[in-house]
Amino acid sequence: MQRLRPSPRKNWQAEAERLGFAYHTLDGETYWDESVAYAFSLKEIEEDIEAPTSEIEGLCFAFVERALKDEAILRRLAIPEPQWSLIRDSWQRGDRNLYGRLDLAYDGKGPAKLLEYNADTPTSLFEAAVVQWDWLEQAMAQGLISRGCDQFNSLHERLIAAFGQLRSPKPERMHFTCVQGSVEDKGTVDYLMDCAGQAGIDARFTFIEEMGLLADGRFCDGASLPIEMLFKLYPWEWLFREQYASALAGSRCQFVEPPWKALVSSKGLLPYLWEMAPGHPNLLPAYFEDDPRCAELGANHVRKPLYSREGANVTLIEGGTVRDSDDGPYGAEGFILQATAMLPNFDGNYPVLGSWLVASQPCGLGIREDTTPITKNTSRFVPHFIEP
Repeated sequence: MQRLRPSPRKNWQAEAERLGFAYHTLDGETYWDESVAYAFSLKEIEEDIEAPTSEIEGLCFAFVERALKDEAILRRLAIPEPQWSLIRDSWQRGDRNLYGRLDLAYDGKGPAKLLEYNADTPTSLFEAAVVQWDWLEQAMAQGLISRGCDQFNSLHERLIAAFGQLRSPKPERMHFTCVQGSVEDKGTVDYLMDCAGQAGIDARFTFIEEMGLLADGRFCDGASLPIEMLFKLYPWEWLFREQYASALAGSRCQFVEPPWKALVSSKGLLPYLWEMAPGHPNLLPAYFEDDPRCAELGANHVRKPLYSREGANVTLIEGGTVRDSDDGPYGAEGFILQATAMLPNFDGNYPVLGSWLVASQPCGLGIREDTTPITKNTSRFVPHFIEP
């Protein structure tokens, strides 16, 4: 694993916009940064990233089975009791999941360590699937990197195939939604709509603020068209607390991600994984904050809310003092403490590896980089490649 400094393409902004990547620059700051690229060996990808990702996904499935048989776990994860049957029914039906992203700390020298699982609403998918692949092809053609390089990236093809599996024998129409005002969320949803269209699905968009409830209990879009299948870039923990949450179970809607994904989208998953597989080389010791075993973590650990996004309300404790933290609105449901796995430091830059799964199969890598050890919503996305 190396951090390299290839020259950016001279017209990189135009090339990004050609793909529909409208948010390569956010608030005047570079978000897509191709002046940096991380190089890996094939062995590092296959043995240190892909294989552990598959193994951890299997542990997550085992955890869902366990949680659905133990109401104490559901309460510990702050899942509202009225939604327990919705989640249980979703799992027992075998509702298919579309995607997820494991955030890993990895330096090329030791086992990758799971920091958290973005199981419900992971963004940066378009960047990982399309933008960095386009960069790879052009960077090789222009001599910016060696010819014959590859990339851990079959995301686009896998997504189209996965949408095809969601469709059959389900209704052919599918709605997609996100909140208004987020160019990143809308860009991600637009990309997924394109993938669904290539799978033969009639993809419709509606902002979540436009959705309503019909008299027969079904959700509808802004034009009062019933919603039979819905991809929502909107966290389950938020949806569970909305005005119409009581209508979810009776809505006759197939949700993507499915309700059972709420069980693994909480950082409360991390203590349970450690309990299920203590000493696992790809897991970190983690406990709920009120667990006396937290003392075993010592003066170096990370405090994380059960629910948060992009590093918000995360605190890095080093030597008993705060080294880094980020503000935010989260934490009402409680916190966990996790042992520290410091991200590698490349001249003051800290990369976190996002290992992507589609339909629970590892198939891609996206890297976010920051000048602080906590990856935040301002962190840059940088491409990667596999050396020949």
